[in-house]
Amino acid sequence: MDFDLSEEQRLLDETVRRLIKDEYGFEKRKSYKGSPEGFSRKLWSRYAEIGLLGLPFAEEHGGFGGSAVESMIVMESFGRGLVLEPYLASVVLGGGIVAAAGSAAQKQAILPPLAQGKLMLAFAHGEPRSRYALGDVETSAARDGSGYVLNGRKAVVLHGDSADKLVVSARSGGSRRDRKGISLFLVDAKAKGVAVRGYPTVDGQRAAEIVLDEVRIGADALLGAPGEAYAAIEHALDRAIAALCAEAVGIMEVLNATTLDYLKTRKQFGVPIGSFQVLQHRMAEMMLEHEQAKSMAILAALSADGADAQERRRVISAAKVQIGKSGRFIGQQAIQLHGGIGMTDEYTAGHYFKRLTMIAQSFGDEDHHLERFAEVTLPTA
Repeated sequence: MDFDLSEEQRLLDETVRRLIKDEYGFEKRKSYKGSPEGFSRKLWSRYAEIGLLGLPFAEEHGGFGGSAVESMIVMESFGRGLVLEPYLASVVLGGGIVAAAGSAAQKQAILPPLAQGKLMLAFAHGEPRSRYALGDVETSAARDGSGYVLNGRKAVVLHGDSADKLVVSARSGGSRRDRKGISLFLVDAKAKGVAVRGYPTVDGQRAAEIVLDEVRIGADALLGAPGEAYAAIEHALDRAIAALCAEAVGIMEVLNATTLDYLKTRKQFGVPIGSFQVLQHRMAEMMLEHEQAKSMAILAALSADGADAQERRRVISAAKVQIGKSGRFIGQQAIQLHGGIGMTDEYTAGHYFKRLTMIAQSFGDEDHHLERFAEVTLPTA
């Protein structure tokens, strides 16, 4: 794919690369991971200072009016460093939904403090029985005078334990799997009736289980039109998938570079193992998989803001399938070529592979996105 960054985008890329190189060495990351929140608040403030937290938002809301391409640039560097801060959860997902569905007053109340690093969001949508079905929402939003009462459970809410406010999906009409009838609400994470249980995930990130028990909110908490949130949710998750694809590309780049360096230095029978032709062939295949994944990640970023929902779904699902395929191949080969050291917690390769594995399962695995791709590509009978 012929794709060149603009001058501003190149400056952004250089800035983020330099920041991650300086602040995200492997030992530093371990210290961030060991903190109570599982990431660095100091770095979060640094992201705000250089404009990363406001990058996707309009200038009138404290942002820079960036597109999914700018988010791709940031997330690719974050992948190289295995960044732990909740950029995807808070900015891309939470902030993205508020920017797309919120009223002028809601945007003004939420987005500027988010861009300044003073507020964190989390998107509470998935439920214990929903798996990848976006319309499978059991959490209820019952009318209570001019407001609503929320009841239900949300599962694996990314960085839900560090969020100040939650963007919650709830059913205000229809039956469990209907696309119609889903609404979005802004809920204070410390509101009465909200119970949050945070935990670490296998890749070093954080998630939370959230229970909503008779949570009373005002009419001003509603994001967008009641019962019409499905399209906004789908679009927000497509943008998040495009961002995850970029993160995965950054991870694959590091795994390939680390593996190549190991092949050049590890000796067997008195020579570097990289001199063995069969291992050279494996390394070449890893490089090819990375290039294919990178091309699809760029295409996903270029399509993520598109108004044609069917074309956007087709491209995003194709990219997610390629990322899953390439990530699995590169991760498995990197671990095998490193031998026993690749499986240890003291070495980086295993940590990168864990994150790739989690990305492959996030917001739909390969099988789910192959089916989705077929639905929008193949003609119906």
